[in-house]
Amino acid sequence: MYEEKRENLKRIYDEIACNDRGEKITLLGATKFVPVEAINAAIDAGLEIIGENHAQEFRDKYSSYLPVEKHFIGTLQLNKIKYVVGKADVIDSVSSETLAAAINERAEKLGIVQSVMLEINGGDEESKTGIPLSQAKGLYNAIIALKNLKLTGVMAMLPVSDDQGLLADAAQKVRAFYDEIRAQTPTVKTLSEGMSGDYKIAIKNGSNQIRIGTAIFGRRY
Repeated sequence: MYEEKRENLKRIYDEIACNDRGEKITLLGATKFVPVEAINAAIDAGLEIIGENHAQEFRDKYSSYLPVEKHFIGTLQLNKIKYVVGKADVIDSVSSETLAAAINERAEKLGIVQSVMLEINGGDEESKTGIPLSQAKGLYNAIIALKNLKLTGVMAMLPVSDDQGLLADAAQKVRAFYDEIRAQTPTVKTLSEGMSGDYKIAIKNGSNQIRIGTAIFGRRY
């Protein structure tokens, strides 16, 4: 198991040194339904950031992870916030003012400042979560007004398409928004866009973090 994860990680790291702007790319291992033993093997092999999708799965695995930066990247239901706030280093999937306010309230009760990212639906697809790009500035303004939240970046999903031009255009629009808010908020440093099937085009169009699951851990059911 260790050798397989090491080889998978080395292959990916060799491909992703920098994006088209010369920025270093970070790799987040998407660990939905991945057993803790496999996650820890990947951490042992050099994986520095993981991301869980389900709050209860994150809660159940939390005490068993080796030391690693932990992100929550899935849809976070309001009644599951208590499992994530104060435990995830970053909550990447903040896609509404209601969720931002609820995370802020929980963080205030805990006496902490919770790092978060703003989630954008890069293709405005009804089947995907995230706020449409046209509404993202309003959510940005709401997040930065909350004193127990620290905005550290943007998470986005590209549309499902084989049209490379369409994907590049979507990625460039998200990057333009990221650049706009980064100029206003120095804590914004991460644009997380690109997964196992589309990370190469994402990093050619401004992404500086990719979220990879299958290419590291294999297919999960």
